[in-house]
Amino acid sequence: MAPKALFVAGGYAPHTPFESANLFASLLREAGYEVEISDTLDAYLDVEKLRALNLIIPTWTMGKLSHDQFKGLAEAVSSGVGLGGWHGTMADSFRENTDYQFMVGGQWVAHPGNIIDYTVNINAVQHPITDGLRDFAMHSEQYYMHVDPSNQVLATTTFSGEYVKWIDGVVMPVVWTRAWGSGRVFYCSLGHTVQDFDVPEAREIVRRGLLWASR
Repeated sequence: MAPKALFVAGGYAPHTPFESANLFASLLREAGYEVEISDTLDAYLDVEKLRALNLIIPTWTMGKLSHDQFKGLAEAVSSGVGLGGWHGTMADSFRENTDYQFMVGGQWVAHPGNIIDYTVNINAVQHPITDGLRDFAMHSEQYYMHVDPSNQVLATTTFSGEYVKWIDGVVMPVVWTRAWGSGRVFYCSLGHTVQDFDVPEAREIVRRGLLWASR
């Protein structure tokens, strides 16, 4: 039986939630997955259906998540369903829902300088998500995050202080994994828009991360 993945896409359109969901849906289909893309947060209310999945990709940027919607999602992940995603479609979502942020392992708070050149440094060279990858350049927003210290950090970026002098030298997680109950959680802060994934390393990290998180 083919593994099953669900994208729940929507929210702030400039973050290209549907375009990014379609990109990775295609890559998962190539890997043999049955993929569904939903455009409603009520998809999280059908807990029985969620529990039968291998992977959930929350591709919803900003917005509001009800108590019952979060409960359905969290229960599915806790039962062993994988959770994976990127930037604003996973960690700039539901800013008022701290329980959701606890599950994800972090929350976006700033991007000093807006679109700039910066480097992503690979920290975990032997992890299946980053194995064989080297440090690489990005031209996009560089994300300052509030992050859970229990995350396993696989890649980082260092702030220069050019735009905010008091964060000069701050090393910030870019890619991490964590657990939520029996479920694996993967997050990558790259992906401001779908164009970020034109960078091969960024696209490959997310592709591998989704596969790693999948039950």
